[in-house]
Parts: sequence; structure tokens; C-alpha cells
Amino acid sequence: MLGAVTASDLRGFWRQRHCPVDRMTLRELVEVYVRHPAVWAYLGLLIASAVLVVLLRPLSPGVSGLGLAGAVALAFLLYPAIEYLLHRFLLHGRFLYRTPFTVDLWRRIHYDHHSDPDNLQVLFGALPTTLPAMVVATVPSGLLIAGPAGAAASFGAGVVSVLVYEFCHTVDHLPYAPRNKLLRAVKRLHLLHHLHNERGNFGITSFLVDRILGTYYGRASEVPRSATAFDLGYTGAERIRYPWLAQRSGPGDAGR
Repeated sequence: MLGAVTASDLRGFWRQRHCPVDRMTLRELVEVYVRHPAVWAYLGLLIASAVLVVLLRPLSPGVSGLGLAGAVALAFLLYPAIEYLLHRFLLHGRFLYRTPFTVDLWRRIHYDHHSDPDNLQVLFGALPTTLPAMVVATVPSGLLIAGPAGAAASFGAGVVSVLVYEFCHTVDHLPYAPRNKLLRAVKRLHLLHHLHNERGNFGITSFLVDRILGTYYGRASEVPRSATAFDLGYTGAERIRYPWLAQRSGPGDAGR
């Protein structure tokens, strides 16, 4: 049981390329999740945003508690759409590997995750990329609705959303069989995205936007198997024309 494992052992766990256990309980999964350094960072940011709401409240004297609640609610409502748009059009877009200046970024934020979905080193988002996206997605709307305090409150809601996202993503990829019906459905749909056809099921915490925009599929039989689920289309002529990722990858990495 992980309760008997030291913090040093858990840091070693996250440095593993593949998960070293065949089956996990919910308690074990939660313990691994909460000890990940990214989760510590997000929890610290959540506390900091709460403190900022209190400190910045005097700068927005006309803003009521209802206004702050509105800023938080809007951040939560927008998150599924932002999650979907970034995943579909940025992470699965083909422009980041077409320049040597962004190829390493694309490899870290998505290519390595798809080429080897069991690689724990790239399971969580990288803070240098997730934090700017969170700021852009939350601070302007919060500022518009409730001033500086609203911006801090909205950012805090974004942090909570990312924590939920990372937990669901951990459930998706670690060897845990959820008893919760919703988590079980989320895991099945996300694994279809990885293992069957990556051009659908872009949601992680919600698949509502997939349903609205026509990229949802509930069974493998509904869409053909994709030949690019593991290499994201970086193969053949693309590898020759844009060689920078191939030069950084080991032989056989693409299409693993």
C-alpha cells in the first residue's frame, strides 16, 4: 500500500517511465495525485488567489459578493470550452512541430503523451505552459466582471478546474478502475481518444463541447481506427519536411 511508501519513493514513482503497479485502489491513486509537485504548485496558487481576493477587494469598492461569485461561475462555465479548444486546435494542431522554435514545446505538451500514453513523466501539464493559459483564460473576464478582486477569484476558479482536470487525467492513465459511473465513462472515452481515434473525444472533464461540435463518439465501432493516434500525423512526408522532432526523438518513437 502507498501509505507505507516514503515521499522519496513517490518522487521516484513519478520519475518512472511506466506505472510500476498493475492495479491501484482509489486511496492509492489519490495519495499519488496529491503528492505530485504540480498539484502542490496549484494548491499554493489557490491559496495565493484567495489571499489576493481579500487584499484586492478594497480596490473594487462597488463590487459585491455576488459579483465575485459571478466571476467564479463564469470561469467554471468557460473551462470545458477552453479545455476543448486548446486540446483540439493547439495540442492536435500541426503548426507547433513545423518550426524549430516550438517543436520542443509540442513534444513536451502532447506528442510524447500520445506516443507513449503510459509515460508518467508527461502525464501532468507543464507549469510554464499551463499557467499562462490559465491567466489568459480567467483574468480578463474576472477583471471585467468584478475588478482586480474578481480577476483573482476567477484565476482561483481556473486553478480548481485544472486540479479537477489533472485528477481526471490521472484516473484516465493510471491502472485504476473507477467505481464512479461518471469517472468510468470519462476514462473510457479518453482512452478511445488515445488508442482508437485521436480526432474525437477532446474533452477530459466534460464531453459536452464534443457533442455540440460533432467530435464525440461513444464506441470504437462509431468511427474508423486512426493510423495516427500515436504519432499525431507526424510521419512520412511530414517527418521529412519538418525534421526537427525526428532529430530529437529516438528511433521508433513515432507511432509507438
